[in-house]
Amino acid sequence: MSQTYVTAQGDMVDAIAQRFYGATRGPAEAILAANPGLCRQTPTLPENVTIVLPDTAAAKAPAKQTIDLWA
Repeated sequence: MSQTYVTAQGDMVDAIAQRFYGATRGPAEAILAANPGLCRQTPTLPENVTIVLPDTAAAKAPAKQTIDLWA
């Protein structure tokens, strides 16, 4: 189940993603996708903006693709 968060002074999407999900890559994109129009804000979000924080499954960081050079 998703939850909401009200921004405070100086909040940025990547910092919110790090705080709630423990990562920025993946969760930051999921936050932006769940909040149409949020990307039109400045990098530092205004105070008192209510944003939706998607479920952790939706915000999971993409798996890193690796290459095995010795296989």
